[in-house]
Amino acid sequence: MFQILTYIIIFLTGLIVGSFLNCVIYRLEKKESFLSGRSYCPYCKHILCWQDLIPVFSFLLLKGKCRYCHQKISIQYPLVELATGILFVLIFSHWSLVIGNGAHFLMCSTLVWDLFYLLVIACFLIIIFVYDLKHYIIPDKIIYPAIIIAFLYQLFGHWDFIFAAFGAAAFFLAIVLISREKWMGIGDVKLAFLMGLILGWPNVLVALFLAFFLGAIIGTGLIISKRKTLKSQVPFGPFLITGTFMALFYGQYIINWYLHLIW
Repeated sequence: MFQILTYIIIFLTGLIVGSFLNCVIYRLEKKESFLSGRSYCPYCKHILCWQDLIPVFSFLLLKGKCRYCHQKISIQYPLVELATGILFVLIFSHWSLVIGNGAHFLMCSTLVWDLFYLLVIACFLIIIFVYDLKHYIIPDKIIYPAIIIAFLYQLFGHWDFIFAAFGAAAFFLAIVLISREKWMGIGDVKLAFLMGLILGWPNVLVALFLAFFLGAIIGTGLIISKRKTLKSQVPFGPFLITGTFMALFYGQYIINWYLHLIW
């Protein structure tokens, strides 16, 4: 019962954080501070009251429309909140497995910091995912702080992660230089560097493979459905981030499966 209650609290916390991330994404585009000022409707600019800001539930109760001007609220808002809640639960579950493998909760201050670090990094990745999907750009105001946090975290004792970061970034930089930024942008190089810091070797390789694999499938589907052409731009950041989360949670399982397959 305690475990179920814990997961519910983690999920609700994720919903609340997701609501804040929506604010960050919107205000980044508008070049407004997300640390001050009350939330408002993007259409009528009316200040929102607390009943309008309950994650997911306000969207459902208001039937996806602003209480004041009745304009439609983007589905992005509940989706980001739900995605953040689910990712928080997955990260906590992943971290709990480490705790269960011999470490006592009250004695593992280092592991508590590990959990906090993963949750913070997940928030940065969610913002990048949505912003790149909407605007085809990875904002420096998000990617640089994320890289600094991850670098400082790995600096003490995890040099293999730093080498993985430079390796992944070098691979993407080669693609950018060869294609003259027609295939990928410099923002993808920065994101690849962050991926290496988060995942290390060989999980970063799993993430890159999954990103290219998913990108090929989705891209082919968009071309077949005539929603995109071969010359159309498709943001690659969301695929890289999806691959990052998959490798974070299941990277070792995928590696073991592959090694078992070839051997």
